[in-house]
Amino acid sequence: MTGTDGRKAGGFHWKPALVAVVFITVVLLVALASVVWKKYSPTKERVDLRKYYQVQGEEDMAVVLDGKLLDQQAKYWGSHVYLEYAMVQEYLNQRFYWDANEEILRYVSGTELISVPAGGKKYRISEKQESKDYAIVQMDGGQAYLALDFVQDYTNLAFEVYEEPARVAVTASWGEIQTSVARRDTEIRVRGGVKSPIAADVKKGDILTILQMGEQWSEACTEDGMVGYVRNRHLDEVQTKQRSRAFEEPEIAHISKEGRISLGWHQVTNQEANEKVADVLASAKGVNVISPTWFYLNSNRGEIHSLASKEYVEYCHKNQVDVWGLVSNLENAEVDSTYVLTHTSIRDHLTEQIVEAAVSYGLDGINLDFEALSGEAGDAYIQFVRELSLKCKENNLALSVDNYVPSSYTAFYNRREQAVFADYVVIMGYDEHTSVSEDIGPVASIGFVEKGVKDTLEEVPAEQVILGMPFYSRIWEMTPKDGIGDDVESASEGYLPYTFTCFEEGMQTVEDRYKENGAEAVWSEEAGQEVVEYESEGKTYKIWIENEASLKGKLEIMKSHNLAGAAYWKLGLERPSVWDTIAGYLD
Repeated sequence: MTGTDGRKAGGFHWKPALVAVVFITVVLLVALASVVWKKYSPTKERVDLRKYYQVQGEEDMAVVLDGKLLDQQAKYWGSHVYLEYAMVQEYLNQRFYWDANEEILRYVSGTELISVPAGGKKYRISEKQESKDYAIVQMDGGQAYLALDFVQDYTNLAFEVYEEPARVAVTASWGEIQTSVARRDTEIRVRGGVKSPIAADVKKGDILTILQMGEQWSEACTEDGMVGYVRNRHLDEVQTKQRSRAFEEPEIAHISKEGRISLGWHQVTNQEANEKVADVLASAKGVNVISPTWFYLNSNRGEIHSLASKEYVEYCHKNQVDVWGLVSNLENAEVDSTYVLTHTSIRDHLTEQIVEAAVSYGLDGINLDFEALSGEAGDAYIQFVRELSLKCKENNLALSVDNYVPSSYTAFYNRREQAVFADYVVIMGYDEHTSVSEDIGPVASIGFVEKGVKDTLEEVPAEQVILGMPFYSRIWEMTPKDGIGDDVESASEGYLPYTFTCFEEGMQTVEDRYKENGAEAVWSEEAGQEVVEYESEGKTYKIWIENEASLKGKLEIMKSHNLAGAAYWKLGLERPSVWDTIAGYLD
């Protein structure tokens, strides 16, 4: 009994303790479960959509472009969406051109010139006046805003307007896209993760565009332009689909000369020089296009100076040679090219004068040679090329445009867009080293030319490219600096022990020069030309020689890349044997 009672007594004493332990354990488990739940359970917090989409004013609209939420805003005025001009250029259509000086919008379609004054509903298509039921260009805070409806008339894009928040969903990229279907009701969240606020609800069966796949979450956009992240396990398998829209891109025709072009630039500085055309052509065997330097920009009102001659043109035509009058911006240093190009009325006047002169003198084409422009003039210069090309085509005039070899600081010349409108893009494949270079060197080494051609062909079709070649060399005159001996190894990197100047001479003059000084030229494989050096009166002279041998390498490049032809600066600096070399590559 006692032992039994003792065991009973012991059991009685342990029950409360066991209950307490169980209770504490349950409390701890509940607390732990609560912590785990709080940490891993999806939040139901919803983001403030106006803040998320950066919609501030009542007129502001978010812009969702191809599923991406842009930082810039649109405006909603009079039931129409308006985008700032810079946005239109950057994202939708670079061919729109805004003249902020005269507040005029321009667009060249290929066959027509569209001109729209700010604030109005009326606009012109070439000579016809048209109108819309809305203002096409609105000004706000000094910025131009373009009606998206009008932009769509000339651009392959589609858009829809939505509310809460106010937004416009724009589709401008066509082709393959990645899509998926929601396999259950779910949400679009601001970021990947269940603790990120909800941006939009997604219903089972909704189609989402997948912008970027992640391991667990993917960036997606709903059909009504709600952007965020969705859980991968809530999606069906991603499918590739084609997105398209019926839109007819404008066809822009080109005037092309049959066969390879052999163009010689003829420097004409006065009327008397025109009388020498017979002698020039007699020497230039195989030249089928001549470009006399007849016209140049001569005032900030867009007027041109002309040295053109009808007799010159008639003589060339009798000898089956086309005439492309060159138009330059370099002769009058008092003219501000940027000012002229960035004012529409002045640019129009310049264009009209060029074409009127070309027609009046019976020219076959125009060679545009606008150099030393600044990036500030870039967009206006390209607009000038577009507008000039339109006028040239109306009058059956070929338009060629001279260009430096491509570089980062000449990117604004936009050779790709030039090629859309101009008939030919000419590479000035020379002036690798000039008097303002950091050191002496060749006018046109073979590597320089090859790179210039390859870089140009990334932007311009080969059948539109003409390779310009030099008929001249630079004679580098080097004078030792005071106190400098033969040992200059200790000099800092880039230090030159001499000062230098240079001047240009033609082929035969160069050869006569170094032979008279008892020097002998040696071939440089690296430069692709002969190099010579000699001493005279305490100075050292060095020449990278442009002659038949160097020209042959450049012509090989032209032929191997199947370019449209060759051009030469300038006629009169070559020697007769050059033309036999050229003929072998142009026949």
